Amino acid sequence: MNKWTRVKFQPNLPLEPGKYVTASPEHLALTKEAAQEGMVLLKNEKKVLPLACGTRIALFGKGSFDYVKGGGGSGDVYCAYVRNLYDGFKQLGDSVNIYEPLADYYRKNVEEQYKNGSAAGMTVEPDLTEEQVKGARAFADTAIIVLSRFSGEGWDRSSVEYNGEYNPWESETSMPKTSGKIFPDGDFYLTKEEKNMIRQVEAQFDKIVVVLNIGGVIDTSWIKEDEKLSSALIMWQAGMEGGLAAAEVLTGKVNPSGKLTDTFAAKVEDYPSTENFHESPEYVDYLEDVYVGYRYFETIPGAAKKVCYPFGFGLSYSSFRLENPVASEKNGVIKVSVLVTNEGEYAGKEVVQVYTSAPQGVLGKPARELRAFKKTDLLAPGESRLVTVEFLKNDMASYDDLGKIAKAAYVLEKGTYEIFVGTNVRDVAKTQFAVEVKENEVVEQLTSKSAPTSLKKRMLADGSFEELPLSTPNDPNACAFEKIEGGMDEAIVPAVAPHDRYMMMHPFKGRPLMDVVEGKMTLDEFVAQLSDDDLIHLCGGQPNTGVGNTFGYGNLPEYGVPNIMTEDGPAGVRLNWECGIHTTAWPCATLLAASWNPELIARVGRAGARELKENNLAVWLTPAVNIHRNPLCGRNFEYYSEDPLLTGKIGAAMVRGIQSQRVGAAVKHFCCNNKETNRKHSDSRVSERALREIYLKGFQIIVKESDPWVIMSAYNIINGHRASESHDLLEGVLREEWNFGGMVTSDWWTRGEHYKEILAGNDVKMASGYPERVRKALDMGEIKREDLARCAKRVLNLIMKID
Repeated sequence: MNKWTRVKFQPNLPLEPGKYVTASPEHLALTKEAAQEGMVLLKNEKKVLPLACGTRIALFGKGSFDYVKGGGGSGDVYCAYVRNLYDGFKQLGDSVNIYEPLADYYRKNVEEQYKNGSAAGMTVEPDLTEEQVKGARAFADTAIIVLSRFSGEGWDRSSVEYNGEYNPWESETSMPKTSGKIFPDGDFYLTKEEKNMIRQVEAQFDKIVVVLNIGGVIDTSWIKEDEKLSSALIMWQAGMEGGLAAAEVLTGKVNPSGKLTDTFAAKVEDYPSTENFHESPEYVDYLEDVYVGYRYFETIPGAAKKVCYPFGFGLSYSSFRLENPVASEKNGVIKVSVLVTNEGEYAGKEVVQVYTSAPQGVLGKPARELRAFKKTDLLAPGESRLVTVEFLKNDMASYDDLGKIAKAAYVLEKGTYEIFVGTNVRDVAKTQFAVEVKENEVVEQLTSKSAPTSLKKRMLADGSFEELPLSTPNDPNACAFEKIEGGMDEAIVPAVAPHDRYMMMHPFKGRPLMDVVEGKMTLDEFVAQLSDDDLIHLCGGQPNTGVGNTFGYGNLPEYGVPNIMTEDGPAGVRLNWECGIHTTAWPCATLLAASWNPELIARVGRAGARELKENNLAVWLTPAVNIHRNPLCGRNFEYYSEDPLLTGKIGAAMVRGIQSQRVGAAVKHFCCNNKETNRKHSDSRVSERALREIYLKGFQIIVKESDPWVIMSAYNIINGHRASESHDLLEGVLREEWNFGGMVTSDWWTRGEHYKEILAGNDVKMASGYPERVRKALDMGEIKREDLARCAKRVLNLIMKID
């Protein structure tokens, strides 16, 4: 096809001759493979797993049928079918024998709860009779307990809700109420009904396997401490083939190799960010500073004992030996090698993880930080592989935001930097080589950006706090004229005339954009022929065409500019069910990251992009790379990890895979979107050091390594400035420091003022712009034509990259 044929004319044609790739057998096989690669074996003390062929099992827990393939909101996908764990076992034929009367009971109960309006994962655990449990024991010798959890966009994992402004999205207000009824102690913990069921099973069975169908961290202390629970597998929210994927892992057809991307502590209160998570709907104070996740638990005195399973942890049916770790440095590059040997009876994979520790100095540092990782390929029993990874010496520098050594600079403080190699943050060995820094070194001098004005204190490495300087805060609601009432701009859609007609129906007013593509004129010359209103038009979202449902960019047919469609992610190409097109539902982002396998993630990105392209769509709104700051965040399933390096590397791989197909990836949500409650007004008050080292770092890695075509700014406020209105972040950090060359889009229906977003470098307001308000600001002198042209050119550059 010629360039833009798909986005202009929406042909109903397969991407490959005679064969559609959307939800193809190859993609269904890949989603199952990806699901298996990220499943984490937490416990297997009695070697109950893998289940031997012909094992007689009883499935306990409504989760055996109440399967959650992924979270809600933009992360949901309309697919042809979904396999739960029962379905998965049945697909395997005689590999296991299931006690059917109990399965029938759970199936009917879940169907009835669904019929009464319950969502998957938001159902109540039904009671069991003593006769039911004894009947199961008479048939089976192994019990499998399945628990499921669900969360979604717009609400957090608690009963706290916010109704401070008009909200047309019913689930964002109804779901917290529902969650509070089902999980009175919060869904982090077991319910009374789940505890009762587990006690009943333990009274009858000696062999018990726990399977967790979850999208984020929950209490696992009961698994770790209870000797009666033999084995435990986190299957996560594993997409449409998750049940089959888990069944094949449980029966040993696949050896688990996933590793945790978060620290699993015993209580939600053990996370330092929990205490003030819901302190106010208007703000969140990031008091823990850089001590997020394992950086807190491995550093702060007394915190280590709160951990059930550490960051990076994950077992295998096999066992691996890491020996002869060797590290060296040359020209600022640190190389680490280690020999990995499979000493077990099963073929399997291991993840080599490299951590460093830094001198505390005057800045204070986490005890360990992940610097590099690599997953082996499949090693046969007895097989060895030399694994080598690299990272930069300067990667170990810390940001000095207060000027203790050099203000607004990355600094290597003098002292010894030790290197550790292992298979999780705790199971590591120190290398003989260490980096010695004799004097403080400024490795990068920057200027202060997005510094806090209202954050009073932050945590230090010893668990104490230091006071921070305060200043007059910015008013995020300031506007040159009357602002739209909060909520009244929600769900506003772009005007449909006249720009939604096919380009072939319009005589060109001037030279078409294709002349720029073909080198017949410059982009500046093209833009010069556009009116101010044309430029304003390009800075707003455009009407849906074809199967699109999240609106488009461009749409100036009289100048040959097509209307390219966006589509939601990250769990698949999220078409509306009315379209009648089933796409592939991929595992949730946390599972994908738990694979610790960037090469696999790139394949997933490529496959998803091909489905996007085949359906005549141009920009996939994925990956989502916000940090797992706290387990309560309702959208953590959509994000990768508590660690910025792992987040960045997995996100970069996803972007590479997507953009290899000449469609755009939109990396979101830039940044500090770590809470859903009142997400469009909540101010994330964070130190500049934590902002740069934790919350921006993943985005930085993706920009540097994969050159994403689009970055999506977040809903929330950051240190008094709306993310979409933050010149410091969008121009200062993203473009000036990182040399980002792509387009910035707002999230959909932000509360930012359109002309202020344009001034900040937010190129497009979605889902719809406000041309009359931007025109008013232009007439008042609040914005200039060159501001409009700068953003419009970035939109046009994006369109020219699309095939």
